[in-house]
Amino acid sequence: MIIIVKQNAREEKIKELVRWVESQNFVTHVSKGEFTTIIGVIGDTSRLDADLVAGLDIVDSVKRVSEPFKSANRKFHPLDTVVDVAGVPTGGGHFSMIAGPCSVESREQVVSVAESVRAAGADMLRGGAFKPRTSPYDFQGLEADGLALLLEAKKDTGLPIVTEIMNTSHLPLFEDVDLIQIGARNMQNTELLKELGHTDKPVLLKRGLANTLRELLMAAEYVMAGGNERIILCERGIRSFETATRNTLDLSAVPVLHELTHLPVIVDPSHATGVARYVPPMALAAVAAGADGLMIEVHNDPTRALCDGAQSLRPEQYAQLAARVRRMRALLAEEVK
Repeated sequence: MIIIVKQNAREEKIKELVRWVESQNFVTHVSKGEFTTIIGVIGDTSRLDADLVAGLDIVDSVKRVSEPFKSANRKFHPLDTVVDVAGVPTGGGHFSMIAGPCSVESREQVVSVAESVRAAGADMLRGGAFKPRTSPYDFQGLEADGLALLLEAKKDTGLPIVTEIMNTSHLPLFEDVDLIQIGARNMQNTELLKELGHTDKPVLLKRGLANTLRELLMAAEYVMAGGNERIILCERGIRSFETATRNTLDLSAVPVLHELTHLPVIVDPSHATGVARYVPPMALAAVAAGADGLMIEVHNDPTRALCDGAQSLRPEQYAQLAARVRRMRALLAEEVK
């Protein structure tokens, strides 16, 4: 249920209404815009008399929300959410560039890549310490040692770090991680989602290989239900019948998600295509579609990468792409004017 408060309502009256709703065992979400205040009511609102609420002198109107996702719903929060990651904002007109290797392999490798992507304009450094792989015989990451190397790269470059968590037992190791990633395979790991809901860390939530957008939003709802609303959604391609690319990049997800939710949406063209030469055009297409950021894999020697070398750009290729992204965003901004 959504309660739209009258424009001239006094603050103490709004607080009184919120307390009354919460006293009936509902959770509320208050969103204040420039001209309107919206109170989102979460729970079995069939127990709440909409006519009674609508009759209150400070209430303009009451609407019931049919979608199962509530906190993530744009109806509850009309303004775009801006997620701040160690001083780097994403969403609400702020565009972030996340770049780095698929997996952390050595200090020399991760620091070299971090310095090159920072020089090219990247805002955050990605790198896998714990790697979920299809085969148990593939490189699984350096784990805790990999996290330590990421933190060294952060110290050297100042870039906030983004890395994937796979197990709730690993949370203590992620204390100094700036943005915790939930990978595609764990998008519906509800126990992990609930645990991250109780943290104050921003979460990067990737869409699953065969999941709908509503399922992605319900996964975000699990985190938000725990009190953590600092979530960035990521479209990274879905599995289809097509085999020319690793996955099928669903760029239509960007405008659809922006319509459904207030959360920022970024795109990962590296995992989507699986082929380095396809990454630049898909990255630019994502910018044109309205993405709030890009997540791109960069390796200083892709032919010798221990993981996903085929989809990784070289540092000089990333620098060229980053410059093209900036030009395209400037062009799109001019068209809006």
